[in-house]
Amino acid sequence: MNATFAGLLALTLLCGTAQAQDRVSHTPVHFAKGASSTEVKGSIKGYDSVQYTLSAKAGQQMTVKIAGSRNANFNVFAPGDKPGEANALGSGSVDTQWSGALPASGSYTVQVYQMRASARRGELAPHTLTVEIR
Repeated sequence: MNATFAGLLALTLLCGTAQAQDRVSHTPVHFAKGASSTEVKGSIKGYDSVQYTLSAKAGQQMTVKIAGSRNANFNVFAPGDKPGEANALGSGSVDTQWSGALPASGSYTVQVYQMRASARRGELAPHTLTVEIR
């Protein structure tokens, strides 16, 4: 294989890898003064995801539910844990919610994503995420 062909092959592989990366949006969640819950609307397509972040304290009770597209799912991660690198505290979909006592104080992440089958088809998943902390 000559050097020109090898260089073009390497460039093609690098460009293919860069294009294959999924888009991850980061959105902070804020509560109105005195409110214990809030709703956030969003939309994802294909393999893209949204990571909603919010602060909470150890011992508080968090409830997360999602409405909208039946393809929208979520995972809840503790402070310092990242999607793809750690186990989720809990998860849910349009028909289920997650509720649990929080183990630590800090910034929690709620990841919204689609399952592989609908993501592969490039489907759009509009959603409304409701987070309550007491």
